[in-house]
Amino acid sequence: MIWLYLLFLFTLTLIGGCIPIFFKQIKEASITLLLAFSGAFLFGITALHLMPESFHELGEKAGIYILFGFFVQLLLQRLSHGVEHGHIHEHDTHAHSLTPIIIGLCIHAFMEGIPLGFNYQSESTAPSIFLGVAAHKIPEAITLSILLLTSPMKANKYLLILLFAFVSPISGILAMVYGQKFAFVSHLLVYIIPVVIGSFLHISTTILYESGTKHHQLSRQKVIAVILGLGFAFATLLLHEHAV
Repeated sequence: MIWLYLLFLFTLTLIGGCIPIFFKQIKEASITLLLAFSGAFLFGITALHLMPESFHELGEKAGIYILFGFFVQLLLQRLSHGVEHGHIHEHDTHAHSLTPIIIGLCIHAFMEGIPLGFNYQSESTAPSIFLGVAAHKIPEAITLSILLLTSPMKANKYLLILLFAFVSPISGILAMVYGQKFAFVSHLLVYIIPVVIGSFLHISTTILYESGTKHHQLSRQKVIAVILGLGFAFATLLLHEHAV
């Protein structure tokens, strides 16, 4: 089943990256609402599924690694300039600024694919994480695609979008294959997952506070998008009941 999840993740990321190619005029308000929904959904999935799994494995020590992951993402943001949050600044479109952004995004994408290859206690955790990551990857890919298409960078932009779509599935495959093959890798993943949780918490909360807001004001549409995102996250708990 995990192979199917990873195939869908690649497909959804690629679709997100292709949207700006085929639809030249994308309303900023639409991206804002998509970001708000995905941020709330990812936050809910992280709190309801990933965090309980990590605390079950590591106990109170999981909190240390979660904090570490939060600040790792803060450092990565210096490379990516917050593109994973849906932010595009005018200077980001310059060719010399794009390389570190792509590197930062790829590191982030590799991190967020790792939890997809882990063997969890609850059968509902893996599909729930897939949904949370997929919801985040779509606006992330849209933002990256817009950035590439508006940049004077001479590299093959379509190839970069394709390669970006591969990053998270590949990290999921590596985590799954080597985690099953080597005990030390499986043990290491137990500590890596809470680091990724910290990254997810940073990204999702940043999106919730900053996406499409001026002076942190919340529009009615954004409130609805956030409620829907959290509602869908809570709905994934039904997967647990079905599995049991």
